[in-house]
Amino acid sequence: MVELAELTRRGQRSGAAPRPGRPAPSRRATRVREGAVTVAMMGPAVVLYTVLTVVPVGVAIYLSLTNWNGFSSADFIGLDNYRHLFDDPNSTKSWYVTALIAAIGTVCEVGLGLVYALILKGRSRGNSFFRAVAYFPHVISALILGYLWAAILGTNGAINNTLGKFGVGPVGFLFDENMALYSLIGVIVWAGFGFNVVLFVAALQTVPAELLEAAAIDGANRRQTNLRVVIPMIAPVVTIATVLNLVGLIRAYDIVVSLTGGGPAGSTQTFSYLILARSFESTKVGYATAQAVFLMVVSAVLALAVTALRNRQDQAATG
Repeated sequence: MVELAELTRRGQRSGAAPRPGRPAPSRRATRVREGAVTVAMMGPAVVLYTVLTVVPVGVAIYLSLTNWNGFSSADFIGLDNYRHLFDDPNSTKSWYVTALIAAIGTVCEVGLGLVYALILKGRSRGNSFFRAVAYFPHVISALILGYLWAAILGTNGAINNTLGKFGVGPVGFLFDENMALYSLIGVIVWAGFGFNVVLFVAALQTVPAELLEAAAIDGANRRQTNLRVVIPMIAPVVTIATVLNLVGLIRAYDIVVSLTGGGPAGSTQTFSYLILARSFESTKVGYATAQAVFLMVVSAVLALAVTALRNRQDQAATG
């Protein structure tokens, strides 16, 4: 009994004099601390984006409203440069060439890349080799690829020299206006579709095997499985590939420089080539900047349009 009374008395003493603890932080202090951490982590990225993207775009928009020639002072002329875009025959022709390259090139690069990926989606050494072969041109500089194909398709190139030995006259791969344009598109597609192969092969690895097994049990053949199961499953990746290819082809420049130089007679002159090789070269910096801003807006509108169309189709399929 004495020991029990002593233990009770000690417990009461320890409970009667609790040690003072640290007060819990308020919600406001917690939010302020979290906000400071977020700003500290995002701050460098925001600063870099502002300095490298927002400020240059703002300067470009301002210069597009002037008649600056790159040396003298820039005089504000409003929207005159943009009006001239629709009056300039060179711009009209280059937009036709650009639209043709973008449309045919996007369909071919995405379509061939998807077919190639479906054929090589299995894991084997042979498939890995052919994937690497398809992707290899994408690693090489586009300028080098253009010069390489110019040596193959030119008037005195490898193909025409070979044909000449059999008494066949030179084929105008690069000096006939129509053939030069389609030769350019062919080289662009050859150089770019490997990127889509890698993208689609990675997407195909995420398709659940259970869906493929269920389709096989239902009696679907390989073509039906690809059309009704596999491709709908990777539709978001197809949309991303379409946007990337479309925007990239609208800005096609480097292969044009090394393969055709915009010729013959401007038949392969893209809008980007016109801006860099013609407008800036003639010191029409204000007008060239207006062309560049217009190209940027068109690229953004097309990218948003393709994405919105894909989202609408997804909503219709799920709704």
